[in-house]
Amino acid sequence: MTLTQTTRLLSPEEIAVRAGEQAPFIRLPARASVFADRALRLRQLAAGHAMRDFLVFVADLADAQHRQLQQLPSMQMPTSAALQAAARAGLAPLQAEGAALDPAWRAVLLQMLDRLQPRLAGSAAGAVALRLMNADAAFLDAQAERLLSGVMLGLDLAAAPMIAAALQVCWVHTLIEVDARFGAGSGAEHAAPFGRIDDPLVCPCCASRPTASITRVGADDSGFRYLHCALCATQWHMVRIKCTHCQSTKGVHYQSLQALGGHAVPATAARPGAVQAETCDECGHYLKIVHMEKDIEVEPVADDLASLTLDLLISEAGMARHGVNLMLLFGDPEAGPDPGAG
Repeated sequence: MTLTQTTRLLSPEEIAVRAGEQAPFIRLPARASVFADRALRLRQLAAGHAMRDFLVFVADLADAQHRQLQQLPSMQMPTSAALQAAARAGLAPLQAEGAALDPAWRAVLLQMLDRLQPRLAGSAAGAVALRLMNADAAFLDAQAERLLSGVMLGLDLAAAPMIAAALQVCWVHTLIEVDARFGAGSGAEHAAPFGRIDDPLVCPCCASRPTASITRVGADDSGFRYLHCALCATQWHMVRIKCTHCQSTKGVHYQSLQALGGHAVPATAARPGAVQAETCDECGHYLKIVHMEKDIEVEPVADDLASLTLDLLISEAGMARHGVNLMLLFGDPEAGPDPGAG
């Protein structure tokens, strides 16, 4: 197994010109498909994969997310004044870090875990789910706050995917509702709530980091690169061949997995060339990029999980990962869960 490397063919100036071709800046997730598409892709990638059991577990989690998103309890929504204040300050209107958690998020988590119990019975994941179902509110909120802030110390890594799944549902639901109430075509007096913010490297809706980027196909955005938010699944446009960590256009390369014979490594699961790591010599960071033109069914979260081997090889080469996948977090192995859980 070897890494193959390709370098950019277009100059930064050419890329910048192309980026001005009316690319839609933002793509919001669709309630009917965001988690359903993820679950479908995960099951497709799981077939014959070395991480099959884990990918199927995350697919089950995505199925539960899809069902939960269709019937959420009433949740607190930001006011028009709060949205305008965020816009004036150049901040994401639904900022995750430091957010006041709506207690309804715990109901979402418990309902999802209840749905998952038959699938998880007798497994290690099932034991974690039961522990969370018996945990007190203070523990759950503390875990959610750590996760949203990117704090690994004290985070229960086994429980993190389930907690993250509930938070993802809440943030996706909230941004869809906010867009319906205040967005273009809603009859609202003010401008659409979601747009560019001061920091182009984080999600313009919730200020979370991306999981990966995706080059799209289609009438409006064919060939354009979008970053995919790890929390709310928003996709926002960013010029191609530009580091997503330091914004340098120098020393950007694309790494992919190939077997010695030149065939795609089965562990990638996607079609050849569909998943790459965009690396930057200037800052030493990388972010995965998935290409719809190579595999129309790629999904950033699912394909990121299924190409973990690529992360391992890139890390061995000294590169640090810029993005985050909330379904698979790594932290201090000595940092256990809070006391008081369950």
